[in-house]
Amino acid sequence: MSVHTPTYPEFTFFGRFVADIQSGRKTITIRDESEANWQPGQRLALFTNPEHQPFGAMEVLSVTPLAFDDLTDEHARQENMTLAELKAVIRDIYPTLPPLYVIEFKLIEA
Repeated sequence: MSVHTPTYPEFTFFGRFVADIQSGRKTITIRDESEANWQPGQRLALFTNPEHQPFGAMEVLSVTPLAFDDLTDEHARQENMTLAELKAVIRDIYPTLPPLYVIEFKLIEA
């Protein structure tokens, strides 16, 4: 008897975040509009970027718009970094600071 593994849409994270995601220390990601079209309850297969190595699956809990200036220490805690680190990472990835979205998730497969 074969086991059917569902195929989920792909979602990527930089490899440096894998351990934090798998340990439950990172429970949100902040993305621009091009990566925020997910729905609560949707399941996504996780891969590293740019290596494209699979490392689990997550379920989207919520997708919420967020202005850069509204980032808080709580967002930083959920990203497992300080607020200054979080702002620096976002500025590095999105230098033009487009509209941002918080994607809250839970790991369902590691």
